[in-house]
Amino acid sequence: MIAFTRETPAGRIVFGPDRIGHIEEEASRLTAKRILLIASGSAAAAADRASALLGARVAGRWAEVRSHVTAELAQRARAECAVLEADLLISVGGGAATGLAKAVALRLGIPILAIPTTYAGSEVTAVWGLTEGSRKTTGKSADVRPKTVIYDPLLTVGLPAAVSVSSGLNAIAHCVEALYASGANPVSTLLALEGIRRMAAGLTGVVAAPAAAGPRADALYAAYLGGSVMAEAGTGLHHKICHVLGGMYGLPHADLHAAVLPHAVAFIESAEPAVLAPVAAALGGGGSGSGSGSAARSLFDLAQRLGAPTSLAALGVTREQILAAAPQVLAGSAGNSPAPAIGDIVALLENARTGQRPT
Repeated sequence: MIAFTRETPAGRIVFGPDRIGHIEEEASRLTAKRILLIASGSAAAAADRASALLGARVAGRWAEVRSHVTAELAQRARAECAVLEADLLISVGGGAATGLAKAVALRLGIPILAIPTTYAGSEVTAVWGLTEGSRKTTGKSADVRPKTVIYDPLLTVGLPAAVSVSSGLNAIAHCVEALYASGANPVSTLLALEGIRRMAAGLTGVVAAPAAAGPRADALYAAYLGGSVMAEAGTGLHHKICHVLGGMYGLPHADLHAAVLPHAVAFIESAEPAVLAPVAAALGGGGSGSGSGSAARSLFDLAQRLGAPTSLAALGVTREQILAAAPQVLAGSAGNSPAPAIGDIVALLENARTGQRPT
């Protein structure tokens, strides 16, 4: 008999081609008069268009972003907000731009309007992250969840195929972990599996025809589903590993997820095969060969087929760095099921480092 408690995150979603043209209307809904526009360099063209549409409401622009937001960078951006007397933050770009906007909102309480140009998914979550030294701290706050998100698939057409693939696999990681995270429920599971299916199909189309709008729309929709189920169900061991490695070694966020996911899933799958069996089915059984029926091998095969990084070694991670990171991963894995021992963590990370296909 089904029984569950479900609390859905709030937020306004505006999805469709050329929806960036609605930005002035959406800013008015949030009563914005002085806007700080935070945009990554790769999203400069989209930010220019947003600025032109918003006109005099844009009090300033901020171009310095990074994938693991440092406390020092966040403090400088907050100081700029104070000088400009900003009453709305608009982030344009990937997870780095969204992450900086969240770090500012965490302390100042300024609302956020997000316009993602990658498949990060963080724009629909209340999760924030800050890095100090070599340690990344994450948390949740309703103050950092964007009030409005404008999804315009046409803004993602220029995203290079390789970046699209890594970013999309990050979104698949959100969906996969939502299947076994503590807040999982039947509805979030349905959305997660749809997100996996749509993203796999979308990325396949993006690799084949990077300028085609249809696959881009599928991938962006799947990214929205991934972010939504992560916000609702939570995350698990895989995300903890990525936060630790990213914070310690400054690794590219999306590539890191692509390399780690199959191996984190292999560990969970060893204890919860029934929970993860639908992943392999959503990916077509993992292709030919012995991967059929295995979520971990299906995910590895998908990454390999799409040309994504499949090893931490390719990102420059050494055996010594694995051994240094393992205790911090273990310390943050309380509540994970199954509960890993230090040997499990080291083996998982070493498999991810060498990039061997999960067995």
